[in-house]
Amino acid sequence: MTTNKKATESALEVMRCHLKALNSLQEDDLAQTLHFPHYRLVGTRLSCWESPETYLSDFRVRAGERWARTEWNSINVQKESPNKVHLIVEINRFNNKNELINNFDSFWIITFKGGKWAAQFRSSFADA
Repeated sequence: MTTNKKATESALEVMRCHLKALNSLQEDDLAQTLHFPHYRLVGTRLSCWESPETYLSDFRVRAGERWARTEWNSINVQKESPNKVHLIVEINRFNNKNELINNFDSFWIITFKGGKWAAQFRSSFADA
């Protein structure tokens, strides 16, 4: 298997920007890290955001009232091509007392589409 360093670096930069925007609640910056439509699979429930307008508010509801910030515990590149990268991400969510409130694995697909790298799809083992 040959590696595609540029694709991997771009995907990891998307993840860095996503986390920064999420934790600072910067809706426009967060939307820039996602392709729309954007898909998310939790359990067997598939969600789709056709546009960015409700993405952040929907996240806040899903994460719960106790959520204060998120960290990537680990990110592992599974496979890459010139226009797509698969990542396995371990996610930690914390409350405002810096206590861990959730830990779960997630599979992200970062793609190069429409001239930009962004997340297209993810499948999560998070609580609904």
